[in-house]
Amino acid sequence: MNRLVKPLIGKIVLVTGASRGIGKGIAISLSLAGATVYITGRTIDENTSASGLQGSIHTTVEEIKQLGGICTAIQCDHRNDKEVEKVFETIATEHNRLDILVNNVWGGYEHFTDGTEFWNEKGFWTQPLSRWDSMFASGIRAHYASSVLAVPLMILGKQGLIVNLSFFAAKRTDKGVAYSTAKAATDHMIACMADEMREYNIAAVSIYPGLVRTESVMKAAEYLDLSNSESPQFIGRAIAAIASDSQLMKKSGLTLIAAELAQEYGFTDIDGKQPRPLSAAEI
Repeated sequence: MNRLVKPLIGKIVLVTGASRGIGKGIAISLSLAGATVYITGRTIDENTSASGLQGSIHTTVEEIKQLGGICTAIQCDHRNDKEVEKVFETIATEHNRLDILVNNVWGGYEHFTDGTEFWNEKGFWTQPLSRWDSMFASGIRAHYASSVLAVPLMILGKQGLIVNLSFFAAKRTDKGVAYSTAKAATDHMIACMADEMREYNIAAVSIYPGLVRTESVMKAAEYLDLSNSESPQFIGRAIAAIASDSQLMKKSGLTLIAAELAQEYGFTDIDGKQPRPLSAAEI
């Protein structure tokens, strides 16, 4: 995205789970598009994440400010309804509206730290029940709860967009029962939300990234083919593009692929490359 083009000037945006990874990339891209961005996350100090990965909500804010953007961080555990409510109360007090909600926060990745690596597991019956609970409490329910609180603010502004980050596993049966079911639920929830919000001019979509060069992926870079990978900012560019589309409501309720949106709207990744869209059969 050309930094001189700022299609989201004046828009108020919330990106959940933006201490690092895709959430951070989305926040950066939307701020470069001119939006006033709020972010949430649990990590407030570098090198204190349970995952052992670098990043914090304050680091994200500083990077955005260095790029000339506007960003506010609010510490929030999206499993805690009171903390989530405070996020939306802050936005309501400061702006009395919300234009875009990006539901990126996600749970269920404890296999990186609990000693039960998913690639070594041979059946859903051998996995801890906590895996399911995390994906639904910190994933699906978190997306639902934030959407419930976002919609009244969007109605005040007479328009809005809710984006859920999802993945091709929703279309597969061999990518883990809990994970694939959770992603399928994400997509269906978006379709149902879109149906109920249409009369208020509020759109809802799921977006599928490809292989994204997040901190966790780059730790395993030597074992991966990154030739068709995407930067975390690429997903943000996709969201900025659809949010700026005057025909956005035609996409409401759909699952969209970030790389296909790049071809449709004519944007590239930050390195100038045009990632090839993947299909469910390829993941």
